[in-house]
Amino acid sequence: MLRMIYVFIYMSSYLLYSIPTLYKLRKLDPDMTVENQDKLLHALPKHWAKGIMKRTGANVTVSGKENIPNGPVLFVANHEGNFDIPVLLGFIEKPFGFISKVEVKKVPIIRDWMVMISCVFIDRTNRRQSVQMIRQAAENLKKGHSLVIFPEGTRSRGAGLKEFKTGAMRIAKEAGVPIVPIAVSGTSGLFEVNKFGVTPSSVQIQILPPVTAQEISQYETKELSQVVKTRIQEELEKSKRAS
Repeated sequence: MLRMIYVFIYMSSYLLYSIPTLYKLRKLDPDMTVENQDKLLHALPKHWAKGIMKRTGANVTVSGKENIPNGPVLFVANHEGNFDIPVLLGFIEKPFGFISKVEVKKVPIIRDWMVMISCVFIDRTNRRQSVQMIRQAAENLKKGHSLVIFPEGTRSRGAGLKEFKTGAMRIAKEAGVPIVPIAVSGTSGLFEVNKFGVTPSSVQIQILPPVTAQEISQYETKELSQVVKTRIQEELEKSKRAS
């Protein structure tokens, strides 16, 4: 429980500390390239996220960094626990925004940073808004911003993969960018499966070879969703056997 309080105090105090930088970054030169903008905008959030993971006591390992291509990509990851977000933000080198539930927009400062790094918000209870989200996400990718989506839509809490929603695949198809699957394991061991707050755990991030834009165009949406899910599932099972 003390570790959980420690993590929460760090998260909150760092957000307050970030406010001057947030206002400063709003005045970036509009003629700057998207790549350079994203590097500047993501620097502080990445430092914040790494700090969170350090304070959880997590031992984070990342493999497959060489599988991330240049240019915008759609990262598709399984969603094991709440700490998936800071672990990906802190340890994936390419800057990206999240596709997040709209409820997060109620959280001050975090909301502002998310808008700044080109996150997209989705109201899962509004079908029309979901269609608009797909279009906005595809537009962000076309502009050069990478994104992360959790197609399960909710945390598995380490209980195995849930069904993948097909919206993620529609985004990649519309934007014409590669999908980079990511298998995340161990984050539920930090919090979700515990009774006593945050507990140190080993976390693995496996970045898998991309599904190219050309390959994506050859699949139907449901088939593509199953292909990506199968690749992540196989990697999770391999990691489980090795542990």
